[in-house]
Amino acid sequence: MEAIIQQLINGLFLGSIYALLALGYTMVYGIIKLINFAHGEIYMIGSFIGYFLLNNTGIGFFPAMIISMIACALLGVTIEFLAYRPLRKSTRISALITAIGVSFFLQNIMIYFFSPDVRPFPQDITRKTYHLGFIEVSNIQVLILVVSIVLMVLLQLIIQKTKMGKAMRAVSVDADAAQLMGISVNRTISFTFALGSALAAAGGMLIGLYYNSIDPMMGVAPGLKAFIAAVLGGIGIIPGAALGGFVIGLIETISTAFGFSDYKDALVYLILIIILFVRPAGILGKNVKEKV
Repeated sequence: MEAIIQQLINGLFLGSIYALLALGYTMVYGIIKLINFAHGEIYMIGSFIGYFLLNNTGIGFFPAMIISMIACALLGVTIEFLAYRPLRKSTRISALITAIGVSFFLQNIMIYFFSPDVRPFPQDITRKTYHLGFIEVSNIQVLILVVSIVLMVLLQLIIQKTKMGKAMRAVSVDADAAQLMGISVNRTISFTFALGSALAAAGGMLIGLYYNSIDPMMGVAPGLKAFIAAVLGGIGIIPGAALGGFVIGLIETISTAFGFSDYKDALVYLILIIILFVRPAGILGKNVKEKV
């Protein structure tokens, strides 16, 4: 029982990373109905930017994370402008194939320039372990959870309280009507990509600090799991994406506690299949009838 409780605690920290990634998926889908499969690679590039900043500039972890978030926000806007915007009126399958192509392109660019080798991430924050009874929690885990929750709260405030947030909600409901009301759809979509990419960069740096390793393929599995988290919570629904991320993290760690660590990825995908059968709209999603 103690081991299970410990793994539940660990699952909250891991799930917060998946939640940050899932938010990027769900925002983009909510705005333009596109699954941005390059999102995991932005997460990876964010960790590499942090890696080089910490190793070569002498700045602290948090300034490096902010710079990484800004750089990845610009990268996300560039990807949207060059790869997705020309295909906005095309079929869904064209945009989906393009997203997969962008993902492979970023992976191979990073492998070409930086090699496929695993690199140790700078441990700029000294790791400490705290004991609460039989539960062990490190300061890095607490940092991950706190930063993730703060970023999620800030995101919710941006969406609910700012002018651009209102524009995002309007475009997600009806882009044509929003444009008639004077909202710049292109600017709103670019802002959405920037927000999601910045959150992914923060997740990449936090996971690099936690696992002490990064590599050009590190975004593949977490990116897919974050997509599953978004579907599980309700794709296009921001609280649902956050909830789905925490649920996926808990599923992974609980499977490890019961001795199924070799099958934890398979369990996550099994959950996706079950959800699609039982509740296709996700935990917080609502079934919407489409006219045909």
